[in-house]
Amino acid sequence: MRKIYLEDTPLHEAQVKFLQLFDLKPNVEMVPTTESLDRVTAQAIFANVSMPHFHASAMDGIAVKAEKTYSAHETNPLRLKLHVDYEVVDTGDPIPEPFNAVIMVEYLHQIDEETVEIIEPASPWKHIRQIGEDIVAGEMILPIYHKIRPVDQGALLAGGVLEVPVIAMPKVAIIPTGTEIVEPTLNLKPGDIIEFNGTVFASYVKEWGGKPIYKGIVIDDFNLIQQKVKEALEEADIVLMNAGSSAGREDFTSSVIASLGEVIVHGVATRPGKPVVLGKAYNGKPIIGVPGYPVSAYLALDWFLKPLMHQFLGLASPERRKIKVKLGRRIVSKMGAEDFIRLTLGKVNGQYVANPLSRSAGVTMSLVRADGLLRIPIQSQGYEQGEEVEVELYRSLEQIDQTIVFAGSHDLILDLLASAIRKQDSSYSLSSAHIGSLAGILAIRKGENHVAGTHLLDEKTGEYNLSYIEQYLSNTPVVLINLVYRQQGWIVQKGNPKQIQTIEDLTKEGIRYINRQRGAGTRILFDYLLKQVNLSPDDIYGYTREDFSHLSLAAAIKGGNADVGLGIYSAAKVLDLDFIPVAEERYDLIMTKEFYQSEAGQLLIQVITSDKFKSEVESMGGYSCRDTGKILYKNEVTGK
Repeated sequence: MRKIYLEDTPLHEAQVKFLQLFDLKPNVEMVPTTESLDRVTAQAIFANVSMPHFHASAMDGIAVKAEKTYSAHETNPLRLKLHVDYEVVDTGDPIPEPFNAVIMVEYLHQIDEETVEIIEPASPWKHIRQIGEDIVAGEMILPIYHKIRPVDQGALLAGGVLEVPVIAMPKVAIIPTGTEIVEPTLNLKPGDIIEFNGTVFASYVKEWGGKPIYKGIVIDDFNLIQQKVKEALEEADIVLMNAGSSAGREDFTSSVIASLGEVIVHGVATRPGKPVVLGKAYNGKPIIGVPGYPVSAYLALDWFLKPLMHQFLGLASPERRKIKVKLGRRIVSKMGAEDFIRLTLGKVNGQYVANPLSRSAGVTMSLVRADGLLRIPIQSQGYEQGEEVEVELYRSLEQIDQTIVFAGSHDLILDLLASAIRKQDSSYSLSSAHIGSLAGILAIRKGENHVAGTHLLDEKTGEYNLSYIEQYLSNTPVVLINLVYRQQGWIVQKGNPKQIQTIEDLTKEGIRYINRQRGAGTRILFDYLLKQVNLSPDDIYGYTREDFSHLSLAAAIKGGNADVGLGIYSAAKVLDLDFIPVAEERYDLIMTKEFYQSEAGQLLIQVITSDKFKSEVESMGGYSCRDTGKILYKNEVTGK
């Protein structure tokens, strides 16, 4: 019988309901202090010895009786004899009896090998580290439930604590399920999916203070999964099941948990991450079933496993820093579930600006590239472009402040540019959003990016970009700089099986075209080419099918979902597809005058005009850097 969600619980309610079930009693173990970094103390730790445990000299010099030096003065120098009035000491040496002060070597006038002269008196205990100055025997060094830092290790060792009682790391068993998943390999068959979630889960467990136990892949079979979970419950403190948490015919997570204990929650009101299963086993141990889609899984771990592990370790679950940002694009949400939107962030004109990444639960790169996370409440229908919202940070503000925000037309060399900038100055990074040439220009006008990549053809003049700047940015001081000239052409499957050579060939029966989004320079070029031969969009099957980057367009053709698309040579080359040249176009960078004059702007110019960068770009094929870095246009607030 087909399974259904038991409920659709609000996230916060599910967290409280799950976490309050477990009164975890962790084990205590002794570890050498030298190996205790990041472990959590199981009890308060007290010093066994004082630090220092003797009166020690704090300086190089001589140890003296302070009261015998009181008569010393510039007008009345005082001479002292070795072994009678003083002893020579170095920093850290014990202070011999009966001396009680140290005079620094810099203030001594050496008369002979045994006689020194001073002109200032010493005060009692001057330049002496007395017993217990740092740590006193019996003093508490660290409290209970304290995560040990490097400086803590030093204090423990100084206090004579050679072993530390710590909470044993919670053991988390990881069980990936699915008939289609395989261990990482390059020898993939159609239908194979590489199992990488287990590695990510294990790393999160380590990061949060636990010990992962990877149990290996289990195919979609109820009895096999149940047996593996039983084994895990005997050796681990927490069991983590991956995939099979939804309501499909081979989704066994909820039924396995029910057979071994109790399902507490099945389904939370979130997007992504809805099909979460939270349970309590027969032996009182928690079981968490998370979705197979990686973004859903990683968010679910953050919501449920992370606080559970911190609870186990006696630590407060840390909260990420939050800041206010302006949205660079509209974000639509459906009421009834919390939406979690991954974002890129940057600081433009003193304002933090955020742009959404892919919302698909299966796009791991949306988390790799994310700078922050936006939570949209259950009752909200989303936010408008330009609206201010609060986001949780995945990166530090210092890193975000040093991010060059790029939004505009896509090109493969943007990744090369991002790497080159990092190599030149590792404090800077480049964040790019592929929104199309026209949208990039409009973002410049709205103060939502530093740089826009554009290749917009003016059909009347045959010129690139200038007329669009005059139309949309006449009141915005900007600089137009050439990045590259690049080849646009038909990207087709290897061997060109459909024999596509001209735009007229796209009208043949059975030819499936894939287009770029509205406002993209490539889309405008295609429309121009159609007009040149008196064709209309209705003549092209697939004209309305849109993609947002040259690489994803090429991937669709590589995968057999389309036969042809207009794109750049480098995208075809990367995926080993054929390419029929159509036109060379100019791809430029538009940046605000303020950014151009800034340190980051000049860094960008320095990088793109370097011989190394231009050489690497041209080696990709389909590019010419003959004018790279050339200023093509400048305007002030009005006029050129």
